[in-house]
Amino acid sequence: MDLGLTGKWALVCGASKGLGFGCAQALVQEGVNVVIVARNAAPLSEAQAHLQALNPKVHVLSVAADITTEAGRALAFAAPSGPGSAFDIVVTNAGGPPPGDFRNWSREDWVSAVDANMLTPIELIKATVDQMAQRGFGRIVNITSSAVKAPLDNLGLSNGARSGLTGFVAGLARTEKLAGKNVTINNLLPGAFDTDRIRQTMQGAVQKTGKTMEEVRALRIATIPAGRFGTPEEFGQACAYLCSQQASYITGQNILIDGGSYKGTY
Repeated sequence: MDLGLTGKWALVCGASKGLGFGCAQALVQEGVNVVIVARNAAPLSEAQAHLQALNPKVHVLSVAADITTEAGRALAFAAPSGPGSAFDIVVTNAGGPPPGDFRNWSREDWVSAVDANMLTPIELIKATVDQMAQRGFGRIVNITSSAVKAPLDNLGLSNGARSGLTGFVAGLARTEKLAGKNVTINNLLPGAFDTDRIRQTMQGAVQKTGKTMEEVRALRIATIPAGRFGTPEEFGQACAYLCSQQASYITGQNILIDGGSYKGTY
């Protein structure tokens, strides 16, 4: 299926590895020019080279910056150049806050979580959606977490911050000024994917239970009806579809990608 994205420009955050890289990879394969952003220059440069090799016909630019800062966002927005290079697609993504016991978290811990996982996506949305509406096309995809629908007790920082973003998007996405101008905003809620994030979470379980990493991994997989962790590649393909011309009637949605783990009906 041709997703109708050839020549579009996308900003993909946290794209040096994991789910962000999976999204950038899928978009590049669809002919999208991408600006990838992450804090660490070395892995970002490797990601850029890999993506460019996948599709030499597109532009792949990298910006080593902290997207949670005003200066970092300014660098990202300055990366594309030339006529028609404003962003048509924005994929927001920030590493989740650390797991733990809420009794040990300070106010600064909460502020940091909300800044990265709620306020930064809102700033990126604010900076791009009106221009998208003027051009008659725009796609915002926020990578959040399955914990928005099924909270985990040790991920309270993530539960709270990402739920705040979810509530904001629910109202904004359904406005005629955006939905009526072919601008969609959706959230992708990953479950257990084979990334550094889940390895960090499992390491916490190792320390807490005394089990080996292999034992913790096997127990975690046993809770997933699909019988495996997800891959960044398949996550990226779902992201690319939400960015497509064909997905113009999907907005304000929270789409779980979790191998059937969520037990609820709604």
